[in-house]
Amino acid sequence: MSDPTAPGATRLDSLVIRFAGDSGDGMQLAGERFTDETAEFGNDVATLPNFPAEIRAPAGTLPGVSSFQLHFADHDIATPGDTPDVLVAMNPAALKANLADLPHGASLIVDSDEFTRRALTRVGYEGNPLTDGSLNEWRLHAVPVTSLTVGALSGFAGISKKEAERARNMFVLGLLSWLYQRPTSGTIGFLRRKFGRRPEIAEANVAAFRAGWNFGETTESFAGVYEVRPAVQEPGRYRNISGNAALAYGLIAASRLTALPLFLGSYPITPASDILHELARHKRFGVRTFQAEDEIAAAGAALGAAFGGALGVTTTSGPGMALKSETIGLAVAAELPLIVVDVQRAGPSTGMPTKTEQADLLMAVFGRNGESPVPVLAPATPADCFDVAVEAARIATRYRTPVIVLSDAYLANGSEPWRLPETSALPDLTVSFATEPNGANGTFLPFRRDPVTLARPWAVPGTPGLEHRIGGLEKAETTGAISYDPGNHDRMVAVRQERIDAISRDIPPLAVDDPDGAARVLVLGWGSTYGSITAAVRRVRAAGGRVAQAHLRHLNPLPAGVGDVLGSYRRVLVPEINLGQLSLLLKRRLTADLTGYNKLRGLPFKVEELTAVIQDVIDDLRD
Repeated sequence: MSDPTAPGATRLDSLVIRFAGDSGDGMQLAGERFTDETAEFGNDVATLPNFPAEIRAPAGTLPGVSSFQLHFADHDIATPGDTPDVLVAMNPAALKANLADLPHGASLIVDSDEFTRRALTRVGYEGNPLTDGSLNEWRLHAVPVTSLTVGALSGFAGISKKEAERARNMFVLGLLSWLYQRPTSGTIGFLRRKFGRRPEIAEANVAAFRAGWNFGETTESFAGVYEVRPAVQEPGRYRNISGNAALAYGLIAASRLTALPLFLGSYPITPASDILHELARHKRFGVRTFQAEDEIAAAGAALGAAFGGALGVTTTSGPGMALKSETIGLAVAAELPLIVVDVQRAGPSTGMPTKTEQADLLMAVFGRNGESPVPVLAPATPADCFDVAVEAARIATRYRTPVIVLSDAYLANGSEPWRLPETSALPDLTVSFATEPNGANGTFLPFRRDPVTLARPWAVPGTPGLEHRIGGLEKAETTGAISYDPGNHDRMVAVRQERIDAISRDIPPLAVDDPDGAARVLVLGWGSTYGSITAAVRRVRAAGGRVAQAHLRHLNPLPAGVGDVLGSYRRVLVPEINLGQLSLLLKRRLTADLTGYNKLRGLPFKVEELTAVIQDVIDDLRD
């Protein structure tokens, strides 16, 4: 294979590629490998995996199509791209499911071997689009990927024809790596590690990858190769990371910063399961993972671990949040630190398990019986999941409260380059446990509060002299004894709310990006809308429009002074992948002129649509 910096390459500033095929065609693996090599090369990268909820839909059908889109550039980017510049379609179903997203003039690479009469009929094609002229608006490259892969592996002993066909995703990856001059050594090393127990499979996949590269070099189907140079980035050590992995690493970091053992109680649920999988790999850091029989048991185990002095965490998605609500309420009543991660997906009920949504905000803020306030945080990007996990641990341990983190499927499965933080820059999360009685005559008062945080003492069970009652029944305000006194209940409800409200003074004020201070429109987002909003704001500004941008990480309580910030703009536009849940929360408390923009398609907002919406709001104020 030649050097990835081949002379004569056509330079591009960015590119969007979408790999699409059956869920068993290895499109996610091919996309992830291309992404990792691209990130290692130094490009800025953003990805959007998109796969069916069915474990294995019938082969060659539209419901079984899986895709992986990545956007890479020589500059800072914020989204995986609205539409692909290149579509790789491994069969007719993948072509039909994705062609509407491919702009005219874009490149289309297909496995022509899969366009058989039976496969075409299965998805409703009356003729063969590769030969009937219906694809003339695109730059079509019909490559017999399957037969070329099988041919390349024909000399491998112990490799069946079926096993050879499974390597065609590596042939395509090799072809794309040649076409866009990606490094190759990382993928070859990865394949040999992944299939280390079956060296013949490893070498077959390496051979298929090389065959794809060599086909690109020898064929005349492509005009030449293309180059996207590395992006200019802050100095530091980088790696490509998904949101779920970043969140897992953030929890491990929080465990080390607090000097508490990390305990995860979890029941596998899409799209949160990878946090469990990742944490289970890190027992050497004192991490303990428990796969429970159901969501309720998972939350209960995590809360029990918190009672015992650990950093208790439970992870789930929307349906599981509903089941965990009683245990979260118990954590509110017992005033114990607990981190609850909700990787949101489309609902209601089981909804669309593999599609993204932001529709659990109201459930996170209000979804428990009684007055049970809980801090709610939301990361903005895959890499930001690390920082939000650390912040959640800080708030949970400092204020003795459960904290809900609202990630979502787009962040969880998407990835971007992450600059590894310097450990010296991470916050001090040292935890102080109660070690001696705090009342008169050597008594222990488990609900005597810190005058600053209003947090109660955290007493590890078994500490001599600090025995105390725990549970969900209302407690006397200092002794923790069971109490049905009306006045006591009123005071306890008020102080629990006051404790959460106090957090607003302990978080940064809402930062606003308003370059010249002349904008009259503010675009306010939360969670994963950050990328789409950022890219749209950039486009509006590039066209001469004046618009400000702000993004909320702390959703409950809101940062101090947020009402004044929003009130200083004529119009506040709030895009959300729900029917206006943040807008509803803000309208309860603030007087700003809010305009919602809401769509729930199971996908992130497209930059083009948000750009048009922002411009319309600006133009409306001119009338």
